[in-house]
Amino acid sequence: MTTLKTKFIFITGGVVSSLGKGLASASLASILQGRGFKVRLKKLDPYLNVDPGTMSPYQHGEVYVTDDGTEADLDLGHYERFSGVSATKYDSVTSGKIYQSVINKERRGEYLGATIQVVPHVTNEIKEFILSHLTDEDFVLCEIGGTVGDIEGQPYLEAIRQIAYDLGRERVMFVHLTLLPYIPTAGELKTKPTQHSVKKLQEYGIQPDMLLCRSQIAIEQNEKRKLALFCNVKEENVITALDVSNIYEVPLAYAKEGIDRAVCNHFGIECNEHHSDLSKWQHIVEICKNPKGSVKIAVVGKYTQLLEAYKSLHEAIKHGAIANQYKADISWIDSELLEKDEPERYLKDVQGIIVPGGFGKRGTQGKINAITYAREHNIAFLGICFGMQMAVIETMRNVAGIQDADTTEFNPRCTPVVGLMTEWQKEGEKQTRSKDGDLGGTMRLGAYPCILKEGSKVRKIYGSSEISERHRHRYEVNMSFENTLAQNGMIISGKSPDGQLPEIVERTDHPWFIGVQFHPELKSKPFEPHPLFVSLIKAAIETKAE
Repeated sequence: MTTLKTKFIFITGGVVSSLGKGLASASLASILQGRGFKVRLKKLDPYLNVDPGTMSPYQHGEVYVTDDGTEADLDLGHYERFSGVSATKYDSVTSGKIYQSVINKERRGEYLGATIQVVPHVTNEIKEFILSHLTDEDFVLCEIGGTVGDIEGQPYLEAIRQIAYDLGRERVMFVHLTLLPYIPTAGELKTKPTQHSVKKLQEYGIQPDMLLCRSQIAIEQNEKRKLALFCNVKEENVITALDVSNIYEVPLAYAKEGIDRAVCNHFGIECNEHHSDLSKWQHIVEICKNPKGSVKIAVVGKYTQLLEAYKSLHEAIKHGAIANQYKADISWIDSELLEKDEPERYLKDVQGIIVPGGFGKRGTQGKINAITYAREHNIAFLGICFGMQMAVIETMRNVAGIQDADTTEFNPRCTPVVGLMTEWQKEGEKQTRSKDGDLGGTMRLGAYPCILKEGSKVRKIYGSSEISERHRHRYEVNMSFENTLAQNGMIISGKSPDGQLPEIVERTDHPWFIGVQFHPELKSKPFEPHPLFVSLIKAAIETKAE
């Protein structure tokens, strides 16, 4: 349970969705870390899905996976990238999980025959999630998904109101993120939507202590004064959240606005201006603004119309470029286009090609065509999850000459180069799955160890013989084809400790051609870039220089 010193900051949103509550939460956490505080971030999503695992990327964006195998909202990726604190299943919850837990308790008779209601049973479950599994954190930041007024979010607002009542307002801070729209014809920012949003929040018994105001232009002091007066917030706690060109500027922008000083003052914490260290963010932003050059990387996927589906990948590529003091010029290419036209049309100017994960047959041949182009033109290539599986199939078809090589996911009568996993080991216990079982939460999820082959390229890249990476997949490359692959230039250079599951492949006849079954992008951070992306960008830069 919570310790006496732990303080809670609840971040809500109003006016419109997609204002960046996750980024604001992550940035505030990193600023507090810069002052030496220990932080923890939690996300509470009001939607009724148990988790985002079965939701379309077009509905939800990417599914972020933690070390312990939790499928979570992409904001947890922001949390980890900005704070460096690894998230767990205790940091992400949905209404689906909350109601599922309440119903399970009712079925077991734990409520002693009581009538089950939103208050107190659902709200108590939410409060328990917020307050439990903490250690010695100074601050716990909890982001409430959605916007104030959403019917699904009402139990969460009631729960955090109760927490403020239970713990005392001296241990709780409410931060409300809103939009100040700029009306060009009037030539001014409008504060009324924020006023209405705050009034709606007050209807639920919550008085915000701070306003984060998203805006395209600077907010004049008289407008801050008006917001402070009508929203009952201290003037110095009306914080401008200006649009920035790079998300890694956000912590610096908030710090410049004095957000950490306002938080410290609210909690009665001494706030020395010289005790804030944001040097790592300054270093990153400096490289982003003044790179040595740029390198063009193509991402060939099936969800490229919605880049939120590849959020972690997008950031990991940027991290790899920053580590090389370069800028990554990312070209997002719909894989179906490479089925209709020659790949040359889209890939002739790129120095690196990435084929990411994905589900379903659509666009598969386009991914294979991109892989063939990378192999034949010696372009640095990284295949991730499904992208690795397609790289193996491409070698089997186009190099080994086995034309019906495929995955049983789409073709049950093929030469089964890739097949459904039915059992595997996790933490010493056998995990079993069937093709006809539930889709939700039934994949190989979370962190697994991998042993790297001596003398391989990946062992040199990682600088280690054993690694741990995060997975999210149901199908696996068939180990019985290992010798055939090796005879055709592709070695399995990373395996599970028992040698049964292939984790990494690489081509020995190519400058940089690697496929991984896991998702390395999930562990990359701007100040701790993933070695695979650092090496990929370095290889792409060398290709450009030739």
